This record gives sequence, structure tokens and C-alpha cells, in this order.
Amino acid sequence: MKRIAIIGAGPTGIYTFFSLLNHRTPLCITVYEQAEKAGVGMPYSDEDNSRLMLANIASIEIPPIFSTYIDWLRTQDDAHLARYGVEKSSLHVRQFLPRILLGEYFRDQFVQLVEEAKKAGFEVEVRESCQVTDVEATPEGVNLWAEGEPTPKQFDLAVIATGHVWPDEEAASRSFFPSPWSGLMEARIPACDVGIMGTSLSGLDAAMAVAVQHGTFIESEDEQIQFRLDEGSEALKIVLMSRSGILPEADFYCPIPYEPLTIATEAAIDAAIEQGSEGLLDRIFDLIVAELQHADPQWSKAVALETLTADTIREAWFADREKQGPFRWAVSNLDEVERNKRDKRTVPWRYTILRLHEAVEKIVPHLSEEDRERFKVGLARIFIDNYAAIPSQSIRRLLALREAGVISILTLGADYELALKEDRTVIHVEGEARYFDVFIDARGQQPLKTKDLPFPVLRHQLESAGEDIPDVGDDYTLLAPDYLRGKIAFGALPYLMHDRPFVQGLVVCAEIGEAMAKAAVQPASRVRRWLRFTPD
Repeated sequence: MKRIAIIGAGPTGIYTFFSLLNHRTPLCITVYEQAEKAGVGMPYSDEDNSRLMLANIASIEIPPIFSTYIDWLRTQDDAHLARYGVEKSSLHVRQFLPRILLGEYFRDQFVQLVEEAKKAGFEVEVRESCQVTDVEATPEGVNLWAEGEPTPKQFDLAVIATGHVWPDEEAASRSFFPSPWSGLMEARIPACDVGIMGTSLSGLDAAMAVAVQHGTFIESEDEQIQFRLDEGSEALKIVLMSRSGILPEADFYCPIPYEPLTIATEAAIDAAIEQGSEGLLDRIFDLIVAELQHADPQWSKAVALETLTADTIREAWFADREKQGPFRWAVSNLDEVERNKRDKRTVPWRYTILRLHEAVEKIVPHLSEEDRERFKVGLARIFIDNYAAIPSQSIRRLLALREAGVISILTLGADYELALKEDRTVIHVEGEARYFDVFIDARGQQPLKTKDLPFPVLRHQLESAGEDIPDVGDDYTLLAPDYLRGKIAFGALPYLMHDRPFVQGLVVCAEIGEAMAKAAVQPASRVRRWLRFTPD
């Protein structure tokens, strides 16, 4: 049997394992997981999340393994669900639930996966609390070193599914956290001035993690939420900040699975790419305009879409939010999307942009350097804002903190300075200095390069071949140097963000896992082309 190593037992590793099982060819599989429990994944572990943190995906969107998420939830004990504030009688497929609960689902599915694989004749070893320290491709296979083992083990294929990469907790201090997942969950934050860089869901989650140390959210049956600050915590002031000071939309209703696009079809986008990089972005924008005008002529007319370009559409997209201010806009947006959910009404322009982001992403490797930058600051920001809409419950909690006088939003603009001091952080913006006793960087995952790899030998092998960014095939196996081909499947998301700026979510994890499983059966058929795309 072929010997396969899966490094990382989060969602990407789980979906890879599941796809290997579906090929029905018995394999010898060793799963390495540095956490105590394999099959959970950092985004859903109880060590890195509080019960208030909601998964930004519902059961209807999660690729099932042995059972759908909603069916698994319905088998759980009522009392267990109640500990997460979940009532079994109210469960539905579009519901956003605590991340930790989703982690329990993945753990359960992983345990079942191991059992089913063994029944099918696979040899399976699960190494928990075991960190892989190095990986080396050789002409004979792949050598893999694990912590505490003096000699390497050899495999025919190593699957790198290490997921998100955040700064170590050692990089945090009592006054600065380089990410919400760098010790914040265990830290005791005093009632003080707290700054949070980022106004997306990660920033809101960081704010909730701090707020619940100093008060309680009180939720009524009509979904109204209040925040009651503890006596003695009156000094708590939380400031969310970003360049735009804009809040994300609440998640909106739309048909799932997605309906096909009418004008910006795969064939139309391929035809635009075939004409060459010169003018490609503008040709694609013409397709986007035509698709939007077809889907929602009224909205297109209201925003004067025919007068906009790939460079000016971002300003029009966010104009209403900037005019109303973040909190007033959040109230009206929340009211609108909740009304649409009750009526099962789809807003055509929102739904069209949501479907377009995946279709348009394939142009990114083909853009000129100038157009890549235009795309990054224009259309990319619109697509990210649209698909990163957040649970309504998170917006309600944010508004409750606002009503309690705990939270505010600071617009930084393009020109600001951040200075990390030993005991505080200083932000200089528009000639004013703002001081924070505790500062949390919640801007999310940044793209990583070869130099960031935690495996020294593999890093050296790639760098010696001039691979500043790993080059992978259709099945995500590394393509250079030549002796690496077909031996290492590279599915670590942060390293894929350079030519796939929208790579995110469990659907992508499942797609990557399915592709990597093919590496155990057949070689890659096409080279993927990389670029240097770095989102803000």
C-alpha cells in the first residue's frame, strides 16, 4: 500500500482523508496533528474560541462528510446544545452557530472516518499532540520528522494541510496581541482602553472576547440584545478601527446552491483571458456590468452603473455606508436583511456579486502588474466585502455594546502611524494621538511565502529552486524542483492566497482536499501560475 502522511487534521486534512477513502484503494495513512484532538481545526477549537464566536457558514453550505451538519445537530442531546444557547426545536439549515459546536461535528466525523477507513482495509495511525518539524522530498519519497523522534519516517506522498498560521503566543504580551488567536482567549483583559485593528468578523469576535470578561449579553425571545456592564468595569472602552471605518453587511438570503451566471459565464471569461493581459480587467468589468444590468436594472440605474469603471465602482459600492456612518447603517442593513430572510427575498445585485467573485478570480494570474493593483484596491474589496457578510447575531451584539457605551469605531484613512510601546500602543491619525492599554491586531490571515515555511529542509529545497512562492499543479503537488514532483501536496491556505485572493471557507477546503487526494492516484496535468497578490 502507498504510504500517505497528512499534516494537519483540520477541515482541509479531513476532506483530503475523506476523498482518499472515497477512491476505495486501501492506503497506509498517518495523520499528524499538533493539537490534543485531531479533527477539530484551529478555527473551531474550544481553546481558540469563546461560545459567543459564531461560525460564518451554515449547514446548507457545509460539504457533508458522513452526515450533514444539521442532521448531526439533531442527534445531539438537548442539554448539550443548550450549553451553547442552541435549541434543537429551532434548528434550521441557514442558522449560524458557535464555532466550537462546528468543531465538535468535525471531530465526530473524523473519528468515524478513521473507523470506516480501517473497515475498508486502510491502515490508519493518528498522531495527536505531535508536531511535524521537517519535511524533505527525495527521489525515493518524502522524509518526515516529528517532534521527539530522532529519525524520519518515509512516505510516498505528504499532504500539507496546516491551515491558518498565526503568530505564536510568545509574540503576545499583556498589552499587545498580534492576532485574536495568540493567547487572547486565555488572557485576563482589564477594564481599560482596548484598540482592535480590523472591523470584520475577526475584529468583532475579538471585541466580544474582551467584553464578556466585563459584562453579560442579555438576549430576549424577540432577538433583541442588551449588554449589561459589570460594576467596576466602567473604564472599559473598545475601539474598532480600519482604514475605511466601514462595517461588513449582515449575511443575506439567497438561493443555495448558486444559480448560474447569464453573461459572465466561464466561456465568456475564458474568451476574455485568451485576448491577452492588456485590457483584461476592463473587459471583465464590462462583463460584470452587463451581468448586473441584466440581473438588477433598477439598482444599476440607481448607482449609474454605466458611468462607473473598475476603478470607481468601489467608491459607489461603499457610498451609502460612508454617508450614514457605521452604526446607523448597520441598524438599517440588519433590518433589511432580516426582513428579506423572513420573506425569502433575494436582492439581485448582492447575489450577482456573490456569484461573480468565484468566476472572476481565475483572471488574477493573467492580469498585468498595473491591473493587479487596480483589481486589488477596487473590485477585490467589493467581492471580499460581499462574501464576508457576517451573522446577524454578531451585528446585534455589536449594536448592544454601542448602546451600552462600550464600543466605538475609528476611521484611520490612508495616513496613520502605529507605534507599539512596551506598555501601550499609540495610533497617530489626523494629527491626534490615541493611546490604548491593550491592542489586538485582528486583520485576519495574510498571504505567506516560502520563507515562512516551518519546515527548514523543504524551505531550503524550494528556495534553492528559486521558488519564492510555491508552484503547484492541479492536484496541488509541488512542481519544482523536479525531484519534488508528485511527492508533496501543498494545501496550506495562506500560501495559496497569492493567485487565489478569495480562497477561504469550508467549500474551498473540500475542493482542495478532493484535488489533493487525486495525487495518490494520478499526476498533475497542468501547471498553476502564481502571482504576487497581497490583499490589505
